[in-house]
Amino acid sequence: MELYTALAVPILISTLWLLTSNLSRSAHPHFTNKSIVLLIAHPDDEAMFFSPTLLALTDPALGNHVKILCLSNGNADRLGQVREKELNSSAEVLGLRSRDDVLILDSPDFVDGMNTKWGTEKISEVLRQAFSPALKKSGGSDDAPEATINVLITFDHQGVSSHPNHIALFRGAKAWLSGLMKGKEGWRCPVELHTLTSVSIFRKYISFLDAPLSMLLGFFGGIRGSARQHDNQERSQALFVSDMLQWRQGQRAMTKAHRSQMRWFRWGWITFGRYMVVNDLKRQRIDRQ
Repeated sequence: MELYTALAVPILISTLWLLTSNLSRSAHPHFTNKSIVLLIAHPDDEAMFFSPTLLALTDPALGNHVKILCLSNGNADRLGQVREKELNSSAEVLGLRSRDDVLILDSPDFVDGMNTKWGTEKISEVLRQAFSPALKKSGGSDDAPEATINVLITFDHQGVSSHPNHIALFRGAKAWLSGLMKGKEGWRCPVELHTLTSVSIFRKYISFLDAPLSMLLGFFGGIRGSARQHDNQERSQALFVSDMLQWRQGQRAMTKAHRSQMRWFRWGWITFGRYMVVNDLKRQRIDRQ
């Protein structure tokens, strides 16, 4: 009996993991043939927090063009140049087409640190210059809002780890899109903003076991939200669950690419952390200024 149990448990775990991963793949057909930008604060954010999203959306079959915009080079420990190279290497592991699809800023406006404040308007201006350069030249409400990307993905208002730089990205992204839609009544925002959902400390460390719970919460959330959605093609939530091979790929992005960051506690994160396996994104409403 003990031998049977010992054999059955890993089989059940593997089956559950494979099932949730396959179900999540079939649940997001919306992300196809899109120009997508992942907005992060530091090199290694893409691997530690967003690897399931990147590994899913860079699938060549989806036809997406995914890029990363990192607002700092993580120079808090004077390793900025090293970490820039590490981010480029990690992006290749996670499926980006080329190193040209990674842009890393090194600006005094965005200094890496828990005690540094990044200005909302400064982040908004970076995004405007990068993805809606014609914004200040645009005309009145009769002109459609324009942008060079379709989807922007970043942290939510809690920043997952409560890091102030992460939280600043959320505020800056919303400010940019609100400015883009200013005076544009009747027009739909050309850029979808999707944010990574922050969860409790318990859920952060239950790895793939959080996938069924996220799926269940997303299902009931979708039922509640469907009554408020006029466009059935819009999904307010998206769930990405890495399979075992993708999980190992995300781990390699940390252990092989971000070697300077592999301190003892990060081994626990990449082994048990749910964000290495599960990403649930929520589409944000954009308020017009």
